[in-house]
Amino acid sequence: MAEEKRQELEQELRQESGSTPEAEGAQTAETIAEQADSGEAENAAGDTEPAKDDARAARKKAKAEKAEKKDKYKQKIEELEDRVKRQMAEFENFRKRTDREKTQMFETGARSVIEKILPVVDNFERGLLAAGPEGESDAFMEGMHMVYKQLMTELENIGVKPIEAIGTEFNPDFHNAVMQVESEEYESGIVAQELQKGYLYHDTVVRHSMVAVVQ
Repeated sequence: MAEEKRQELEQELRQESGSTPEAEGAQTAETIAEQADSGEAENAAGDTEPAKDDARAARKKAKAEKAEKKDKYKQKIEELEDRVKRQMAEFENFRKRTDREKTQMFETGARSVIEKILPVVDNFERGLLAAGPEGESDAFMEGMHMVYKQLMTELENIGVKPIEAIGTEFNPDFHNAVMQVESEEYESGIVAQELQKGYLYHDTVVRHSMVAVVQ
């Protein structure tokens, strides 16, 4: 009985104050929600700056990686260009060396052939000298002189020419003195006689002239 009386009094007091348990619960929930929204806003505001810093750092890192990659590509290109230049230089040196060796081989072969031909030329000249001077009416001798001239012309065309001897100053680079003679025509040290012709091949001595020099 006393308990029922107490409950009725509490209910009358709530009605007078305008508050009920449901209202109190709603007010409490609203307060909690407001506090939660306020906390989330503060947390969101606090999280904005670190996010911006992270984004800036990421962009900076990406830019640095891009620049580093570009530098690596540039370095690689320079290395390849240097390698190509070296290979081209080596190939050019190889080509020049090969050409020089070919020329030397050709010159050596040509000189060897010329050295073998010169004794034939000597005998040809001795035969013409023994047969008589050029201009005689003998048709055979005229033909032989023509063949001799053709031979000497072809030798000259490939670079073979006789060394000047008689009347020139003795030069050991071109002349081979085998004897000394007295001469009223030439001064001392001058070649007075040519015993065997010397020849040049492209300004290189194939055979020295065998000469007699005025003493």
